[in-house]
Amino acid sequence: MIHLLLGFFIALAVGLTGIGGGSFTVPALLLLVGLPAGEAVGTAFVFACVLRLIAAPFYLLGRQVHGRYFRLLLIGAVPGLILGMLTLRSVAKAENQGLVTIILGILLAVSSSVTFFPRAQNRFFARKNARWLPWLAFPIGVESGFSSAGAGALGTVLLLNYSEMAPTQVIGTDILFGLVLALIGSVVHWTLGSISTPVLLLLLAGGVPGVVFGCLLAQRVPAQKLKTVIAAIAICAGLQLVWSGTRSFVAKRSAAHATRIAAAARASAASAGQQ
Repeated sequence: MIHLLLGFFIALAVGLTGIGGGSFTVPALLLLVGLPAGEAVGTAFVFACVLRLIAAPFYLLGRQVHGRYFRLLLIGAVPGLILGMLTLRSVAKAENQGLVTIILGILLAVSSSVTFFPRAQNRFFARKNARWLPWLAFPIGVESGFSSAGAGALGTVLLLNYSEMAPTQVIGTDILFGLVLALIGSVVHWTLGSISTPVLLLLLAGGVPGVVFGCLLAQRVPAQKLKTVIAAIAICAGLQLVWSGTRSFVAKRSAAHATRIAAAARASAASAGQQ
């Protein structure tokens, strides 16, 4: 039952705001379901891919996708995505994954708070400095490849505060942007076998109706209210990542400390036995 509810509410957030496919799914799969890190990321990739595949036609038919910004974001994000997935493969069993999650959470929460400070926004930045979009999208791709989070949350925040687009067009552009990244990531993780099919199917059972409802609801929410909702959800996602990353980091440090104490005790006992 928990999988169905998780799938529904995460998908509702994706359809309504474009955020949540990775930012909410990975921490939920790690903390509530107990999947290993690599498997949680792979499952989240496929889940997000299916959700965005369902959501994309709603925004394409409504002409709520900015083609030029979409292409520029992909130019930078796709190489970053590949680098992020390679990094995940190399450090999936290391101790620093929790620290990376904390950094992402802080970045997401801080950048999302810009929405509530109009003076920190520059709505015409993308129009005047479009050449910078690939460079700004590169780290988003890296983070998306490493944790499956970032394409929706950071991409939406970037376009929301630094482009001239309306909130619904920001969501549509970012959903299509996230769809391409999720599709690439899904193929890679599916090939590697790092996906929990039973968990994925349960998430989708709740997620498919959730994303459809979110897309329909987004068309009826006033633009300013929708912008506030997006920012609030992104801040919550960032704080959630900080919390889950901190728990993971502390747990691994505690386990490593306990291992060192046990090793020292065994060495002391062996030394005493030899005497």
